[in-house]
Amino acid sequence: MTASVGETVPGLDDFAVEWDAWHRRQEARLADPHGFLAITSLHWLTGEPCRFQDAPGEWSTGPDGVVVALAGGEELVIGGSVQRGRHSFGVIPERGSVHAVWADAVIEVARRGGNDIVRPRHPGNPLRTAFRGTPAYPPHRRWVVTGRYVPFAEPRPTTVGSVVDGLEHVYAAPGQLVFTLDGQEFSLTAFPGHEPGSLFVLFTDATSGVTTYAANRSLQLPPPAADGTVVLDFNRAVNLPCAYTDLATCPLPPAENRLPIPVEAGEKIPYEHS
Repeated sequence: MTASVGETVPGLDDFAVEWDAWHRRQEARLADPHGFLAITSLHWLTGEPCRFQDAPGEWSTGPDGVVVALAGGEELVIGGSVQRGRHSFGVIPERGSVHAVWADAVIEVARRGGNDIVRPRHPGNPLRTAFRGTPAYPPHRRWVVTGRYVPFAEPRPTTVGSVVDGLEHVYAAPGQLVFTLDGQEFSLTAFPGHEPGSLFVLFTDATSGVTTYAANRSLQLPPPAADGTVVLDFNRAVNLPCAYTDLATCPLPPAENRLPIPVEAGEKIPYEHS
């Protein structure tokens, strides 16, 4: 049950109201004019300069990083400064991104799986303008599980596949999350989250490819407590961008994160991939 942004949902207890507000925020991020639904193409850069229909300039990459050569009358705004002619983005770190503004569009310059890419984001992309929300299971407290975080002695480099054939992602996994659900104990390899100390997990389960997206779902977690206690709220399991667009490079879960049980919680298969 999902309301439009700004609406309240009658008849829900506090737990469900909090979930509904969280899910509306998720959908608002997706519907952002320059979010993933606005991506119009995915370009893999090489040393040969190339021009793309949905972005200005000729793009290439090399040992010194990504370069764009803008023609007369073309410009990009990068970090608030107008750039004309030749501009070097330098070497972009893995999973790093730079957003350059072009009129009402944003040109994402990024590095994924050791490759430099360009992904233009246009607000008028039909995938974004037609977005009508993401179906999800009704929230239920049974899917809020208290577990424990078990850190590794040293972070473990963990290579996972990608929705793009041949592409790999490497994460430094700091530890595992151990929890019990329906009387069975499970563990999930965790990766570092965006905020210091936070974690996230990639997983699939017995609903994957049936009611939830086949390739992956993701769950963000706050930093574990001092004693290692951590709460996994599977009601907040979300789709990655690849569930909506083929222009994503999302990672796949490691083999040990494929749960054999159905987790009937969180976001379902998007309408766009139904």
